[in-house]
Amino acid sequence: MSLAQYAIVAVEDEWGVLHDGDVKNRYATKEAAFESAVLAATLAIRQGHEVHVSVPGRLEGEGTLGFKAAP
Repeated sequence: MSLAQYAIVAVEDEWGVLHDGDVKNRYATKEAAFESAVLAATLAIRQGHEVHVSVPGRLEGEGTLGFKAAP
């Protein structure tokens, strides 16, 4: 089987899941995008694919879930 890759990426002031070169949905938090990616990854595992999920670390000025930190 093939490799299914899911990458959490910033999309303007929101978050998305990059898969097969496309971001189909946007999420308010990095955590929400991660939960969506894990659900998709679960289905890929059931189909026998190798799965990779990546999430970037927190940037300066960013809250723990991907929101911009309050000033």
